[in-house]
Amino acid sequence: MIPIFIGYDPREAIAYHVCANSIIRHSSVPVSFNPLALNILKDYKEEHTDGSNHFIYSRFLVPHLMGYKGWAIFIDGDMLLRDDIEKLWALRDDSKAVMVVKHDYKTKMKEKYLGAKNEDYPCKNWSSVILWNCAHPMNRVVTPEFVRTAHGAKVHRFTWLEDKEVGELPLEWNWLPDEYGANSDAKLLHYTLGTPSFHEFATTPMGDEWHRERIYTEYCLQHNIDESIK
Repeated sequence: MIPIFIGYDPREAIAYHVCANSIIRHSSVPVSFNPLALNILKDYKEEHTDGSNHFIYSRFLVPHLMGYKGWAIFIDGDMLLRDDIEKLWALRDDSKAVMVVKHDYKTKMKEKYLGAKNEDYPCKNWSSVILWNCAHPMNRVVTPEFVRTAHGAKVHRFTWLEDKEVGELPLEWNWLPDEYGANSDAKLLHYTLGTPSFHEFATTPMGDEWHRERIYTEYCLQHNIDESIK
C-alpha cells in the first residue's frame, strides 16, 4: 500500500478531494490517504506566518508521521494525477533521502491565488512533490521542532541533505501547466498559481481537466455525466 500525504487547506478544500479522486481513478494498487490538515497534527503547532497555504511547512513532517520508516509520497493539494501513481512509486531509489522534480524557471506572475506573493527563489517548487525515504538516516533530523523553527529556505531547499542525497524525478511528474503551458505527456498537473476553483484561474491551461475531475468527484449514480467529458 502506498502512503500518500496530501496538503490540505480549508480555503480550497475542493482541491484536496479532486486530487485524491484523480489518484483513485488511475491507481492500479492500494493507496492510503493522509491529509496534512493543521487541526489534526496534534504534536505540531504552526507558528510560521510566511506561507501561501496551510501545508507549506507541514509537508516536512512526513518522515516523523511515518515513524522514520519506509517510503511515502507527499503532494500539494492543488494537483491532478493523469497516470497511475504506482509509476511514480516505482522510481524510488534507496540511495536518496528525497526525490523531487528539480524545476528551474521564473514565474509568470508575482501574485498567485488569494493575493499571495509569488517570488522567484532557488529550488522553487521542488518540495511540492516529494518521494520521501523516511528511513534514510539524514531525515531523522526533520522533527516537529525542527520544522516549527525552520525558515522557509532551510526546508524547501533540503539544506539538511547533501546534493547527492536529493534524487531527481522526471519533469512530467510535477508539470506546471499555468507556468509551462499545456503538455499532453504530463503525468501530474500542478496548478501552482491557483487551482481552477478560483475564478481568476478557471481557464488556466489544462484547467478543463481539473473541472472534469471535479465533476467525477461529485458524481453519484443518479447524476448523468456527459459522455463527451470522459
